[in-house]
Amino acid sequence: MPPLRSLVLIALSLLAAHAGAATYTVDSLAALQARIAAAAPGDTITLKDGAYTTTSALIINRAGTAANPIVISPQTVGGVELRGAAGFKFESPAAYVTLQGFKFFHAGTIVIPAGTSHCRLSRNVIELAIPAGGNVPYVNISADDTEVDHNELRNKSTLGNMISVTGTGSQIARRLWIHHNYFHDFSNAKDNGAETIRFGLSGLSMSTGAGIIEYNLFLRCTGENEIISNKSCGNIYRYNSFVDSPGGELSQRHGNDCLFYGNYLKNTQGIRIFGDRHQVFSNYLEGNSIAITIGNGDGEVADGAKLTSHDRPDNCVISFNTLVDNKINFQMMGRAKGLGATNTTFANNIIQGGGKAAEISKASPYPGAVWSGNLIWKTAGAGDIPASGYTNADPLLARDAHGVYHLSAGSPAIDSAVGTYPAVAFDMDGQPRPAPKDKGADEFLPNAPIAAHLLTPADVGPDAK
Repeated sequence: MPPLRSLVLIALSLLAAHAGAATYTVDSLAALQARIAAAAPGDTITLKDGAYTTTSALIINRAGTAANPIVISPQTVGGVELRGAAGFKFESPAAYVTLQGFKFFHAGTIVIPAGTSHCRLSRNVIELAIPAGGNVPYVNISADDTEVDHNELRNKSTLGNMISVTGTGSQIARRLWIHHNYFHDFSNAKDNGAETIRFGLSGLSMSTGAGIIEYNLFLRCTGENEIISNKSCGNIYRYNSFVDSPGGELSQRHGNDCLFYGNYLKNTQGIRIFGDRHQVFSNYLEGNSIAITIGNGDGEVADGAKLTSHDRPDNCVISFNTLVDNKINFQMMGRAKGLGATNTTFANNIIQGGGKAAEISKASPYPGAVWSGNLIWKTAGAGDIPASGYTNADPLLARDAHGVYHLSAGSPAIDSAVGTYPAVAFDMDGQPRPAPKDKGADEFLPNAPIAAHLLTPADVGPDAK
């Protein structure tokens, strides 16, 4: 037990940390702005429920602390509708501020700029009133350590992303955490620049973001062909669900060293990969027009090609995925003067039904390919997988309560994976993968806790746990 003097010091430090913190309730935007301008660490500022109209942005430029953030919210989640010219705008030196529980129906973008940090958007509904022909995002983030969680972003038809992540100079915003959000009904904006999430830009693409994008649901997101466009390095995309978004891709467009695992894609255009050393594993892809595309490069950034190029994929590993009834399963398309892809590993995947297991363009190079341990069943043939790279056998897949195929007892996929693949530490259920691993996205562990599944609207957004 700590000595009495230590306990007294701890108690005094806690009291000091909370000194000045208070809860305030206001009933007008003017009073809200005044209270925010004077906010201290630990303050909670509550706006009475109702509909409010802005004529200018509400500025947040105060700093809380990690232990005592500033919280700005309505009386009840969803209790305040904010309309008019603009909403909240964070400004330096804002830090450790949580903005939660609002319905944003105003016209102006929600901005979290560089110079702020550790700010959070949580449990809001975002449906901005962007005029027809407008080209602005719902949320623009260039700050480090931002958290965006349990929001509903919906009903967009104009150019501009739902979430646009940028940065400063050549550095992408770092350590973003985007999770448990419900993105839906982004209709075709009929031009490039309407990704649901764009994580970076060409000029930022060689910088490391170390962002985590997880447990988000994307439903009917067809603003353009890229639902997510990753344009930076070192990010993780895991346990997201992409549903009923035909023509839409999870696109690794620029950057290197990203992880894509445990994602569910149904009725989309699958996963597309450019850049180097990406790991794509434990993903579940069913009923897509295309499941996985390894890009055919038109430049090599490491050799000085423009950052805007389609960087040749080098040393990418596509393993332990389950592909079911996709029109095209795995492909590299042709390209005039294409550089192809080098040293691509395609291993321990289960491919059941649909088109040929693999279709690799003969018009571009594909040197150093590794094909091993794949299990195919009732496809339109093995295609370009060599005989040494697969077996043909029924994987004994059975649907679970979410309608997703898992391994059943006696499957030849169980304990039969070849190679070690240390990056493949989890399956599509979020379960650990002990050695020897099972082929495909599912590790057969019927009694282990499940941490991930195909998401529904009840799992995400403002009312989710």
